[in-house]
Amino acid sequence: MIRSVFITGANAGLGKESARQLALRANIDKIYLGCRDPQKGQIAQAELEQLTGRNIFEVITIDVSNLDSVANAVNSLPQSVDALVMNAGGTGGKHFHNLNSSGVTEIFAVNLLGHSVLAESLLTSGKLNHVAVYAGSEAARGVEEMGMKRPTFDTSSVSEFVGLARGSYLSSVNDPTVAYGPIKYMGALWMSAMARRYPQIRFVTMSPGATTGTQGFDSLPLLKRVMMQSAMKVMLLLGKAHQVETGASRYMDAVFNSNYKSGLFYASRKGLTGELADQATLFADIANQQYQENAYQAIKQLAPM
Repeated sequence: MIRSVFITGANAGLGKESARQLALRANIDKIYLGCRDPQKGQIAQAELEQLTGRNIFEVITIDVSNLDSVANAVNSLPQSVDALVMNAGGTGGKHFHNLNSSGVTEIFAVNLLGHSVLAESLLTSGKLNHVAVYAGSEAARGVEEMGMKRPTFDTSSVSEFVGLARGSYLSSVNDPTVAYGPIKYMGALWMSAMARRYPQIRFVTMSPGATTGTQGFDSLPLLKRVMMQSAMKVMLLLGKAHQVETGASRYMDAVFNSNYKSGLFYASRKGLTGELADQATLFADIANQQYQENAYQAIKQLAPM
């Protein structure tokens, strides 16, 4: 029974909408709102309480791009949670390729490294009981219809993944949306490796799909941000994207529906919206256990625990 949930990136967009949908379930009695800015978290909490009529929200300050912040959040969590929704992410800010204090790029830190440390820390401290959901992306297997190229690695080796994290693998890339897909590919592989290591936990990578009303583009340069936001509006009109409620409901399905199997990566079968499918049926590398282990070992090199 899922009664308590911890959501990262919970003060707006998909995270906040996920919290709202969770609160409408009578069995849920505690929702932790993981927020980088505690003031924005308090505002979100008040809005959610008004929207749902429930006083079950608590703000946990966490910046997933900062491992000290992640450690503090785990320590401050007053009790174990039944489910973790690793929603925070994005394009890594205006200087996405800069290395942070952990020696990885900002975009890698916010999309993968911080969440990997968060999940393992919760598990080793006995604070995660049943389900871990990681925000995947169709970009991890490429979307030909949208001009998104499939991530290309020579062997998906440990060294290649470490290079991706440290910025050397895509050193000539100046567009964060190009780096985003390979990082999400690596994240899906890591989740599969985690599923084998912790069989008592259901690990599901679930893409929210092309979702309007999120903050994913907010840190892009102004022109790029306006272009992406305008493109999303057009895609919505054409039925190639969906509203934030649909994206958050995918997370909810991953949390509550055991038909979504541990270790698998689910996203749109075609394009960025619509019917879900196991992405390994579209990109076989996702099911390669050696690649999965390589992703896990690379993360261990980057953040030994």
